[in-house]
Amino acid sequence: DYYKILEVEYDATDEKIRLNYRKLALKWHPDKHKGDSSVTAKFQEINEAYNVLIDPDKRFEYDITGIYEIDKYTLREYLARFKGMILTCNGLGIPHTSIW
Repeated sequence: DYYKILEVEYDATDEKIRLNYRKLALKWHPDKHKGDSSVTAKFQEINEAYNVLIDPDKRFEYDITGIYEIDKYTLREYLARFKGMILTCNGLGIPHTSIW
């Protein structure tokens, strides 16, 4: 989950994403941990998450098609992650016409 990788909330602002990215990139930069391949993998993961979440179109696509495994989330995280789809008919792909 890119939001967890960058340690931000699901409704985080671009500024918060940038700040956390910089903090984590400095912490996990491979030059600070010479020869440790796990650090390089973590750094690449952080960069991938940032590149998706900082781009509005990629973030929107990720939010819609992101990770759906319900067992990986607490109820609070799940509701925060998918509130846009849960609370709106259009988010679920249901036409906005009344059936009542």
